[in-house]
Amino acid sequence: MINEINIREYRKPEYEVDEIFLKRWSPRAMSGEDISHDELMSLFEAAKWAPSSFNNQPWRFLYARRDTDDWELFFNLLVEGNKIWAKNASALIVIISKKTFDQSGNPSRTHSFDAGASWQNLALQGSLKGLVVHGMQGFDYDKARELLNIPEEYEVEAMVAVGKPGKKEELPERLQQREIPSGRKKISEIVLEGRFKE
Repeated sequence: MINEINIREYRKPEYEVDEIFLKRWSPRAMSGEDISHDELMSLFEAAKWAPSSFNNQPWRFLYARRDTDDWELFFNLLVEGNKIWAKNASALIVIISKKTFDQSGNPSRTHSFDAGASWQNLALQGSLKGLVVHGMQGFDYDKARELLNIPEEYEVEAMVAVGKPGKKEELPERLQQREIPSGRKKISEIVLEGRFKE
């Protein structure tokens, strides 16, 4: 289970960093148990405090909790590979972002960037609470726009499955092997001083 993982076996930072960043990862094993309304809202509370250009806060979160009328609607947006494990989620979330500034109506070039910051807050809060929080691009974006009545002025960004940790042994064997924290590229591969170069 998620809390039994020794994160330092899988993730070795090159420089000193707070454990909060190392402990956040994206497991798939969930128990199927409900999470309370307040537990879910605490994730959105963290998300709302993210930084954004001109404090526009372009992120929006549409969600469905397990055993509610909207659950099947959200669940059926997923590709088959994600349905296999996301069926045990407590909630499914679609993240969208407003492409314009509220005050002026002008285009916002950073709406997706800002929504990403908000998603990171949500993911970190879930990790701190011992929840599984797994972001996905494996769903039907066009169908989400149509069935969830998302206006054109919003970009459909991603989906997220949230739940209580489950046993990896209950996942298909091929997913059990992937149920470990992933590594990251070296700093030298992602950080360049000065001009861009390969």
